[in-house]
This record gives sequence, structure tokens and C-alpha cells, in this order.
Amino acid sequence: MASMRSSSSLLVLFFVLSVYSRQASGAGFLKVQNKFAGRNRTIADLGAHDSRRRGRILAAIDLPLGGLGLPTDTGLYYAQIGIGTPSKKYYVQVDTGSDILWVNCISCVRCPKKSDLGIQLTLYDPKGSQSGNLVSCKENFCASANGGEIPGCLGNIPCQYSVMYGDGSSTAGYFVTDFLQYEQVTGHHQTKQANASVTFGCGAQQAGDLGSSSEALDGILGFGQSNSSMLSQLASAGKVSKVFSHCLDTINGGGIFAIGRVVQPKVKTTPLVPNQLHYNVNLKKIEVGGTFLRLPTDLFETGDRKGTIIDSGTTLSYLPDEAYTKLYDAVFANHQGLSFHTVQDFLCFQYPGSVDDGFPEVVFHFENSLLLNVYPHDYFFQNGDSIYCLGFQNGGVQSKDGKDMFLLGDLVLSNKLVLYDLENQVIGWTEYNCSSSIQIKDEKTGAIYAVDAHNISSAYRFELGLSVMLLLLTIMILCMVH
Repeated sequence: MASMRSSSSLLVLFFVLSVYSRQASGAGFLKVQNKFAGRNRTIADLGAHDSRRRGRILAAIDLPLGGLGLPTDTGLYYAQIGIGTPSKKYYVQVDTGSDILWVNCISCVRCPKKSDLGIQLTLYDPKGSQSGNLVSCKENFCASANGGEIPGCLGNIPCQYSVMYGDGSSTAGYFVTDFLQYEQVTGHHQTKQANASVTFGCGAQQAGDLGSSSEALDGILGFGQSNSSMLSQLASAGKVSKVFSHCLDTINGGGIFAIGRVVQPKVKTTPLVPNQLHYNVNLKKIEVGGTFLRLPTDLFETGDRKGTIIDSGTTLSYLPDEAYTKLYDAVFANHQGLSFHTVQDFLCFQYPGSVDDGFPEVVFHFENSLLLNVYPHDYFFQNGDSIYCLGFQNGGVQSKDGKDMFLLGDLVLSNKLVLYDLENQVIGWTEYNCSSSIQIKDEKTGAIYAVDAHNISSAYRFELGLSVMLLLLTIMILCMVH
């Protein structure tokens, strides 16, 4: 994700002022002031403070997940959250490649009004929430989110945001603070609703795919490392530890997304590259069918627009041109007679047998001897009867900015439990059944609880179908009566 200040700021400001007339609260969460300032602190004071803090921190959170990360389906995964007082449901794409949480607002220009995913979209109305407040440009959160103090900031001018994503789509708006409602894990397969105050973007203008009804959602939930992310805010408030995991299910859809320490299954990890905006890791080698690809070592180095990024917000996986070409040659080495054709920019072919039997396994080797095994049924996706398409993409052709990067998305991350431990700056994964459950530790109590998989997309379709059936039944009964 690349943040930018844009020429749309005056338009955004107009919508902010026209929709939201009350003044900002001034309660920026990054304003730090010692509660004991100006007082003579005693050991008892500090002990009581620490005791209260220990009593409220580090619960586990279950984020119900929906979607299916195949190019022939939704191509993404999304979670359900609640925002405001009274709380309303919002469906947001989960994205480890960006930072902020934002949702479409009532004043939005080019916001989709309906979704081809079959979910009910909801526009957030700051005035309609009893707990919603604007964030002013003078607040510390605003300076932190924008990389410094805002030039020309006067009075209670709203804090604006503008984000451009790698696919060219963008969102712009202003920050608000409101209650976020989530599912806190309280027992085996059990949760209860809890809430916390979170600052997020109120989307006033969308561009690119974000303005389309195709695969439309209410917004994006960034799980990046910055202080402006929802995870960082909850951790700063003492609600959670900065550890989360996901298991994306391409077999049944949905999967598992949880905040908290996973104790089962066990996950081997590799260090994150320090001082990077994204989840950069050190890729060492690529193996295809038991043979390592002969690639220059500097191709794997991390630098300006170089390196390897793990990103759940990306559907496919992109390799630098040299790596892609050699991987392509190795994958199809025993299939010289295949006839290829292009379907919506994907390289496809007809194959009557099992791809797992006929094509080689691809293995990415990372620092600390962590392996990422990608099977043929992972890197090929089916697009019709016996038609398969290659999910690996040539990053040099797709994007000039990303031509030297390895960008590993849902294509290789699916059907694995992926763990992000930001406190220890490591990331890891293990193959797993994403339709099952994981065990997670509630650090508030020390208890270990099972967290289940969800597929809210199928649940929503069931509820919608049930509503239609009840409506038709009611009409039939009324017709019979009359």
C-alpha cells in the first residue's frame, strides 16, 4: 500500500463538513500522558495500576471469515465487524498488505450501492452513531498516520487520509473514532461481543475497482504493522497481544482469522526483515520437482522495490521475470506438447488427468529453514471442464514498480495456518485443515480455547434464501385466505 496526499482533499473536506457538523472530540489515542503526573507516586499506586492493567489485557478475538481466494470465485477473503452505537454490521476485506481500517461513508462519491457477492452493504454515518467523533488534524494520531504534522492545520479541521493500492484503486476520506464491536473468545467454540474505541477511515471518495459493484465490500481491514492499524490500536489499549493468524480455505470457503497466541498447531517461523512497511521475509531458494532453480542470489535481496512480501490481500503470486521464466520452464518441462491459450490474461491449457499426479511440487525456502510447499492444485486453478490456468504471474509484465519483487498472496498461503507474531517479529506457517479449529491462548486467564472456522458467505446466502422462502410462503397463505 502506498499512501498519498491528493488533489481530492478539498472535495473530501466539503463532504466531511456537510455531513458531520459537530466538532471533533480531540481524543487522539496516541496522546500519551502519565496519569500520575503532578502527584507523588507510591509503590501502592503503581502496584494497583499494574494490577488493574493485568486484569483487562490480552484477550483473544475471533473474526468470522467469508469469501474464497480463487480467481474464478470472489478472489478475496473478508471479515464481519461491528461499528458504532448502536452497532451495525460491516463486511471488510482482510489485507495484511495495508494498514488502516476504513469503511464507506454516507457521503461517499462512487461508493457501490450493491455487491455481486450477495452481501448487504452498509454506509457508515458518523452522525448516526452516538459514539462517533471526528479526528482533527491536530491530533497525534493524524500526525502518525500521515508521517508528520499536517501543514496548514487550523482548529478542528478533520484529519484526512488518502490511500492508493497496488492495483491502482484508491480511497480518500477522513478519520473518525468510534466503537468497534468484535467477538471475544470466552471458551471452547464460544465467544461474546466486546468493544473498544478505534480510529478508522470514513471513505468519502473511491476510485478504480473500489467503486465497482463487482466483489464490493464495505471497506478494507488492514493488518499491517503501523501504529494506525486496528491491531496496533487494540494492543496499545491493552486489549490484545500483537499476534494474529489466518487459515484461508479454498476448499469450502471462509476459514479462520484470530487475534491471539496459537498453541496448536505448532508453527515454525522465519524472521521478518526489520524496518519494512510490509511483511518482508528472506527467501533463499526455489525448488521445483526436487531441483533448485539456478537464480542469482541478489534476486532475493531486500531493498528499494525488491525482496519478498507475504500479502493476504493479493489473490495470486508474482515473481520477478527471471524467476518466473525458470519456474515456468521447470513446471512444464515434461509437457512440451500442451497447447496454451489465454483466458482473461491467464495462461490456460486443457489437461484430462490429475494435475497433482502430472506436475511438480514447488517449494520456497526461507531463512531459518522454513519451507513453503505449493502443490499443483494450489498453483493451478480450474476454469471449466479439464481446463487449468497458471496462478503464478510474471511481476515484470504486470507492474513496473513490482518487477523485482516476490509477492506471495492467497495462491500459496491458502490451506495453511499463517502466524504473524509482531511482538517477536517473526512469521510462519504450517499446512492445515482450514475447515477445522485451532487452539488459542487467552492470556487474560491463561486458558486455552478452540476457535472454529467460519464461512459467513454461505451463512449469508442461507439466511437470504430462508427469507425468500418465508416471503413466498406468506404470499401463498395470503392468497389462500383471500
